[in-house]
This record gives sequence, C-alpha cells and structure tokens, in this order.
Amino acid sequence: MASNSSGIVAGLTTAALMTVGFLAYQASASVPSELRQPHEDSTPAGAAYKAPRNKKNPTALPDGSGRGERVVYSVDDDRVWLVGKSGKVRRTFEVSPGTVDPAPGAYTVTSRSGRVTGTDGVPVEHVVRFTSVGGVSVGFSAAVDDTPPKQNAPKLTGGIRESRADGDALWDFATIGHKVVVIR
Repeated sequence: MASNSSGIVAGLTTAALMTVGFLAYQASASVPSELRQPHEDSTPAGAAYKAPRNKKNPTALPDGSGRGERVVYSVDDDRVWLVGKSGKVRRTFEVSPGTVDPAPGAYTVTSRSGRVTGTDGVPVEHVVRFTSVGGVSVGFSAAVDDTPPKQNAPKLTGGIRESRADGDALWDFATIGHKVVVIR
C-alpha cells in the first residue's frame, strides 16, 4: 500500500508542477509590451526623438515626452523629471551622466538596489536600473556621501548620478515596472 500511495503522490506532484509551468508560460506570454524587459542593446519602440524645449523655462517638462506617470530623462540636458499620473511634474533635478547613454525611448524599471558600490568605486544608494547597453547596466543612483562621479573612471559606467535628496525622491517614485522615458 505504501508504494501505491507514493506513486499517487509523485503523479499528483508532477501534474501540479506541469500545471504551474504552463500557467507561468501563459502569464509571461500575455505581459503587455510596455512591461516587458527590453533586450540588451535594442532600441526601444518609438525611440529616436528629440522633445522640443521651452526656451523661456528650460526646466519645464519637454512636450512629446510621453503620457501618464513616468520618469523622464534627457540625455542632452542631464535633467530628470518625475511626472505624476495627472501629467504634472512632481520634481525636476539635474543629474551627472555616466559614460554610457541609453538610447531614446520608453523603458521600465527592471531592478533596484538599496546600497552597492558603483562601477567607478563610489558607494551609491537607491539604485534604479532600467536598461543595459553593451553589458553595462544603466540606471539612476546617488552617492552615499554626495561624492560626484569620478571623471577619470577607467570603466564604462551607466550610473546616472543625482543628489541624495533627489535619489530619495526617485527611489520612492520609480518602483519595479515603472515607466522611464529617455529623450535627447
């Protein structure tokens, strides 16, 4: 009787694992495209645009930078905007870019780390990553002691550095799956 019941348990376990695997596949196949992790070195859909600027107010959110709640990052202006659901800017601030720029387009936050050491050797916190370029992770971070990025860093760096206060705000705002729009 013991060998018969263990065969039943093994059969039920196998059936359960197959069902879970099938459901996981179905779930991953139905994820909306804007929530899927972009492939490394790929140009996101709708990329390659330069959003027009407001010449009278250079800190104003550029037109054409997307809709809805999002983080907007301008690689040309070294500026970030945190845009709420209503489309109003909650906060804007300057950043110091790494040596690797992401291509313009729409991304999503793919990972976050509370505290790590940056590729330039500087301890950083509130790391919010959204893509990678040539094997280099690209994301926002703040130096733990507000140390600016090392200008002569020998490595390629994808860290877009902000002040600690701005890093705290971005960390609270941009969780996993949150939209990040990169513009020129």
